[in-house]
Amino acid sequence: MADYTTADIRNIAFAGHAGVGKTTLIERILADAKIIGRAGAVEEKNTVCDFDDEEKEHGHSLNSSLVHFDHTPAGDDKSRHINLIDTPGSPDFLGQTLSVLPAVEAVAVVIDAVKGIETMTRRVMKVAGERSMPRLIVINKIDHDDVDLDALVTQIRESFSSACLPINLPDAQSGADRSVVDVFAGDSGETTYGSAEDAHTAIIEQTVEVDDALMEKYLEGEDISPEELHAAFEKGLREGHIIPICFTSSRTGGGVAALADVFAKLCPSPLEGNAGSFTLTSKGGEETPAEVAADAAGPALAHVFKVTADPFMGKVSVFRVHQGTVRNGSQLLLGDARKPLRLNHLFKLQGKEHENIEVAVAGDIAAVAKIDEMRYGGVLRDESFGGIVSLQPIELPRPMYGLAIEAAKRGEEEKISTALSRLSDEETTLAVERRAATGQTVLLGLGELHLRVILEKLKNRFHVEVVTMPPKVAFNETISAKAEGHHRHKKQTGGAGQFGEVYLRVEPYTPDSDSEEQADEHGLLFEDATVGGSVPRQFMPAIEKGIRQALHDGCVAGYPLHNVKVSVYDGKHHPVDSKEVAFVAAGKKAFIDAVHKAKPVLMEPYVDMEITIPSQYMGDVASDISGKRGRIQGTDVLPGDITVVKAQAPLAELSTYQNSLKSMTGGQGSFTMEYSHDEQMPPNLQAEVVAAYKPKEEED
Repeated sequence: MADYTTADIRNIAFAGHAGVGKTTLIERILADAKIIGRAGAVEEKNTVCDFDDEEKEHGHSLNSSLVHFDHTPAGDDKSRHINLIDTPGSPDFLGQTLSVLPAVEAVAVVIDAVKGIETMTRRVMKVAGERSMPRLIVINKIDHDDVDLDALVTQIRESFSSACLPINLPDAQSGADRSVVDVFAGDSGETTYGSAEDAHTAIIEQTVEVDDALMEKYLEGEDISPEELHAAFEKGLREGHIIPICFTSSRTGGGVAALADVFAKLCPSPLEGNAGSFTLTSKGGEETPAEVAADAAGPALAHVFKVTADPFMGKVSVFRVHQGTVRNGSQLLLGDARKPLRLNHLFKLQGKEHENIEVAVAGDIAAVAKIDEMRYGGVLRDESFGGIVSLQPIELPRPMYGLAIEAAKRGEEEKISTALSRLSDEETTLAVERRAATGQTVLLGLGELHLRVILEKLKNRFHVEVVTMPPKVAFNETISAKAEGHHRHKKQTGGAGQFGEVYLRVEPYTPDSDSEEQADEHGLLFEDATVGGSVPRQFMPAIEKGIRQALHDGCVAGYPLHNVKVSVYDGKHHPVDSKEVAFVAAGKKAFIDAVHKAKPVLMEPYVDMEITIPSQYMGDVASDISGKRGRIQGTDVLPGDITVVKAQAPLAELSTYQNSLKSMTGGQGSFTMEYSHDEQMPPNLQAEVVAAYKPKEEED
């Protein structure tokens, strides 16, 4: 058995912008815990968390990485088992950061004391807040003498909430000698930021608001000890009423021991955390909320939040146990599978190292290797649940930045396909599309860096290289008016011939959840409106098949066609020559005929953009967005002379936007984009695309 219980576990994600020192901070924590002999450095390429070749090359975390250690806080005699997850700081790897949140109880958001609040700081604080997760802010690099901590704390409180309060403060030392004063415990001492006594009072006043008895005691002028404050503080942390601010130096180790104490003493255990939302689907299909509690004695329930390919162990699946106990040899059902999986050789991850364990209790994080069925988001459950259990997924950003690829060497297409399939298991925001409309295989990610790293992994891990090029934008076709189409297919080649004649009408279809008529996933609503047997019923599937071929291949520009209602209202057949193939051809060409008469339009994808820039570049960015057929939706002016521009723009105009923004802002701008909607292309641009389309010649 594990030598710790569920109540002793603390699960915490480290998040924040790239370069704030998350990985180095974890090195210091592991060194203090005697897990490693000395703290490594990102520059020396010897840290526990950044162990991939690509991470060493780029000097940044590119994947989430797990470590664990036991820690007994000062003044306590009970050890806690702490699982930390180091997450990437680049917006291109936001998916890696967000995907670990359902596995932890708290998020430590690290901020560079010199650079202040950056893009990923805001994104993570927002998502964690929306999920009602306890948040801590860690101001790192306090050993720098040129930091303005007073201004930074003010900026944090203005940006996020007045609930952000320091629970320790940098002492009056300078440089490498700087440590912290514990103002939560009421310690006194000189500090470089404010008064320790005032900070302690602010913590008390914020904390007693969640406990009526403590509030009454405080208003009556009685002293409140840290021990009395503790339970109310944890409650305030869980409710978002308190967001503690801690100070550290990952380079010198100042404040690191105090941070580990905060994790152990103040962060919630799995028994206290805000549990994820699970749904139980019965065998009859009825959905009800699943009651899940962090009880080690209950039926086992776990979810997979990370999958990676290990060069020696194959596929490694990392999971969080939400209920029950998972043991070596446990047999659990995965998703809707009927046959249980046997989980052999459980282990915990320490960076790239594997430490074998016998059990993982409720609340703990463990891993298993060589189970191909495991997928990100999969839920493992005991048979006694009596149905399928699913976890409400966290919303991940949709990959929109694309590169078209093809094999550099002939004959390696299958090898590349296998490699991309494995990488797609790891990368929650990587998509691979084969676009029939453009004839291209397209990699989709969150940004240029994201896809560059994927290409490096293809070369380093799988020893394959690809040629890249900008992808053609995948437009959609649709119609804007009603029209009718007709085609007679007649072919005689000796003996029995082919004959089929189809009359149909088309009209635009708008999906409506309240309508009794529902289109399929391609937006096609097909209707047999014939009377009198003009077209025998056995040929209707053939007509629909021909229509679907035209939907897939496009009718005016070679792109898939969506959202159309088709009614076959008449036709003719021959008792001998009518065959399925004849009605497939007749249905397809009658549909194409109707579409050409129905004022066809091209729809192009638009994206929502959030562009974070120094305010001085607002005019340049707004003008550039307008020149790309985009629209400014609004702006937010943030502390630190930062402006966040919210805009919508057509994806076709943004293939080089990353480089354009860097050029306009001197490298200080950053942006994110997510799919918004499809919008009709301007007629002049549509005419150019249609004119360039050369339909495939077909045999008549």
